Amino acid sequence: MNNSRPELPSYARLSPRTAQKYAESTEEGVWALAEVEMSWRDRYDYFESRGYQLRPRYKAGWTPSWIGKNIDPEFCEDAIRQRIPQILDAKRKDGTVVILKHTKRSTPEIGIASFLSSEQYRHDPRNHCVPILDVFHDLLEPDKAFMVMPLLRPFNDPEFGAIGEVFDFVAQTLEVRTVDCSGPNIMMDGHPLYPEGWHPVRRTLSPDALREVKPLQRIDTPVRYYFVDFGLSTRFRPGERHIVVGGKGRDQDVPELSRIIPYDPFKVDIFTLGHLYQTEFYQVSLSFIMEEPETYSISEVLRP
Repeated sequence: MNNSRPELPSYARLSPRTAQKYAESTEEGVWALAEVEMSWRDRYDYFESRGYQLRPRYKAGWTPSWIGKNIDPEFCEDAIRQRIPQILDAKRKDGTVVILKHTKRSTPEIGIASFLSSEQYRHDPRNHCVPILDVFHDLLEPDKAFMVMPLLRPFNDPEFGAIGEVFDFVAQTLEVRTVDCSGPNIMMDGHPLYPEGWHPVRRTLSPDALREVKPLQRIDTPVRYYFVDFGLSTRFRPGERHIVVGGKGRDQDVPELSRIIPYDPFKVDIFTLGHLYQTEFYQVSLSFIMEEPETYSISEVLRP
């Protein structure tokens, strides 16, 4: 921790003896940057020149904030490793936390997502595609680029707590077609539920990783859902026939998927969303009701 946070709770402090053990573990590399994090460290200054500041962990010459202090690293934000190699959070000059995604420049995702984020479509209430805030090239790998997006959360984190919340989710997700609109590709803007924010990696913690954060209820503070990851999407021109080929996709239960036989991707969207609703809500709620029809609350019945 740094000196700007005198409110450090007592449970985050260690005895001198335990602190020494943690210091030794730190020297042994227990909290060192993982290999996938080093590429982000190497671009720290470049991101800063573009107006995006990475967390202190990724600054060259980083010294763990708990060194020389009786502080448990588990409560130090800079001890938290990034889990997904191609994605990292950053802070803009205005203090807004965003997500940087490292991707190939040749991917259709950049063009499609940027098109849907254009002035023509960004204000359409039916547009639930993640807004692209910025796109810039990678100096170290010319064939790659960075896409900048808002910080979002998985659509089912936190859990649904009322039928009205589920109805709202279904209504919003039926307003766009993306191909590969399975659960992992649906996110939500969680800021209405977490007014003080959350840590981008450890979502149950506050931004400084010192305490757990509790969400508000969606039924009282509605959220907006977004589709992400357009790597498998196709943009059709007006009048163009809607057929594609391809066997990729997170939901491999889709019967049409084929690398040879053309199929209608919009029908695949219908199947994928229906499968999502079935597995996330219908089957789960039905199993609860059949087991104990008089026991469970609505929150338990709708738990993803």
